[in-house]
Amino acid sequence: MSSPSRTPDTGSAKAPRSRFRPTLLRSAVYAFLALAALVSTIPFFWMLSTSLMTLGESIGRQWLPERPQFGNYVEAWTAANFARYFLNTVLMTATIVTGVVVTSVLAAYAFARLHFFGRDVIFALLLSTLMVPETITMIPNFLVIRGDIIPLPGGSWLNSLQGLSFPFLASAFSIFLLRQFFIKIPWELWDAARIDGAGHLRFLLQIVLPMSKAPLLVAAMFAFIGSWNAFLWPLLVTTGHEWRPLMVGLWSLVDEAGARTQLIMAGAAIAILPTIILYFITQKQFTEGGRLLRPEAVNPT
Repeated sequence: MSSPSRTPDTGSAKAPRSRFRPTLLRSAVYAFLALAALVSTIPFFWMLSTSLMTLGESIGRQWLPERPQFGNYVEAWTAANFARYFLNTVLMTATIVTGVVVTSVLAAYAFARLHFFGRDVIFALLLSTLMVPETITMIPNFLVIRGDIIPLPGGSWLNSLQGLSFPFLASAFSIFLLRQFFIKIPWELWDAARIDGAGHLRFLLQIVLPMSKAPLLVAAMFAFIGSWNAFLWPLLVTTGHEWRPLMVGLWSLVDEAGARTQLIMAGAAIAILPTIILYFITQKQFTEGGRLLRPEAVNPT
């Protein structure tokens, strides 16, 4: 009696190969990301290294200084009046961040939790402003700040803190981001708050905001980075050194320092240091809030 024929077992042979392909693909992705990270850190390394060099070493384009020249930071700080520029930047950034957070929270809550006539149309118009380039709105904002369109208290706001910060006290992107988070808060919490006699303001302050620390931090960080690195608008609305911020001061250092690249790089390191420190302090919360930017986290309905 002949034994029954057996089909060859090919599953065990294909399994290692099927596992090998994802592993190879993952390794290639990790290698590419590592290379991209290395390339992105090269400019920062060159900036820090050059800021510690002498003039001859910076002209010779060395990679490392023979002896670190920490006095370059002191000279750059005093040569371009960085103390004044730094204070102006702190005041401007604090004003803009506070304004963006307050206006974004109130507007986002209204769009997410309140029902009023034309809400969806107004929100759609708000989102449409994200497609308008900033350079197009710069001239109208300048005419407003100068007092040509509407009368302003005290006259023109050129060379003032109001002129530097007023056009940026609200952010359509921050409103959109917070609205998408607020709309996901269960309505059962609102019903429970109403039973306890809470209104919208109390519900916002005691329930919604404590649950929204991550998106609030994201909105604040974006506002901070944008205002701290602002250059073109402050250059347009300031004609003297009294209210010019740090980035404009760095630009003036380029003119004053001339070919002294080491001082320019020292000034650039001073300018980006607060942003780096703030990011590392809030890295965990910022990364957690970044999940809100994923497509699956955004539900405009």
